[in-house]
Amino acid sequence: MSDNTLILSKDQLLQAYRMMKTIREFEERVHVEFATGDLPGFVHLYAGEEAAGAGIMMHLHKEDYISSTHRGHGHCIAKGVDVKGMVAELYGRSSGTCHGKGGSMHIADLDMGMMGANGILGAGAPLACGAALASKYKKDGSVGISFLGDGASNAGNFLESLNLAAVWDLPVIFVVENNGYAQATSRDYAVAVDSYVDRAQGFGMPGVTVDGTDFFAVYEASGEIINRARNGGGPSLLECNMIRFYGHFEGDAQTYRGGGEVEELRKNRDCLKKFVQQVTEGNYLSISDLEKIDKEISILIDEAFDEAKKAPPPTEADLLTDVYVNY
Repeated sequence: MSDNTLILSKDQLLQAYRMMKTIREFEERVHVEFATGDLPGFVHLYAGEEAAGAGIMMHLHKEDYISSTHRGHGHCIAKGVDVKGMVAELYGRSSGTCHGKGGSMHIADLDMGMMGANGILGAGAPLACGAALASKYKKDGSVGISFLGDGASNAGNFLESLNLAAVWDLPVIFVVENNGYAQATSRDYAVAVDSYVDRAQGFGMPGVTVDGTDFFAVYEASGEIINRARNGGGPSLLECNMIRFYGHFEGDAQTYRGGGEVEELRKNRDCLKKFVQQVTEGNYLSISDLEKIDKEISILIDEAFDEAKKAPPPTEADLLTDVYVNY
């Protein structure tokens, strides 16, 4: 842990590890279960990207709102959405977070400030602006955060949201999770600017780029811009350069990736390995501390999948429940 890195308490470090490890074990298990053919719909995994979601979400309160992407499991877990409810939702069960109606790409939990994963690229950015606008009027100090990928950064709704946030001086943060590929298209091929910070500056807002595989780098940078937004400093953009271990979606042949690329990433750029090395070499946490958490997470994941598989599906009467709003 470098001298310029914020030092967290032992409890905070344990919380960060639990958050990242839960995401990793959740996604690795989903990868296995999806291959059986029992999980309906598409699945996009966040494995390898845990440090970004955790580093940001450690600063958030329940009252803060986030909008997510089609790759939203990690954001949900880091924001505090119930893991068992999430697994049931993936299986389309009535006990799911959205009672089986949302599935992997549309998990939401408004009570936890999670406005939803979203299958439309960039569509969460206007939602985060809306949450930030409400906060500004209520003067409650909460913020809105929009997560999006490098591919979505080219979408018009994202660019329009940058402009709106700047014009209205909203307490919103746009987090570009740059994992290098927009589905199968290299970021270098499809994006004209050298950094997404350049786009933020084009709309008159500050931005910063961090190593998204370094939890402490993300934690420090996001803490500064979130506090800035809470205190009336307006919108910002945070670019997290990161990697994903799996394909764009489960079943992606990944023919666009070089031979041995994923193996090299798992060996040398695993954010969890980096975190463990930093906290154990600095004597901030012990291996036994981490192993205790590992066992607890393993039990949780096993229980979540066992219970979800036994849970009933929605009934016919459930089909129109929570679909229409009566004014």
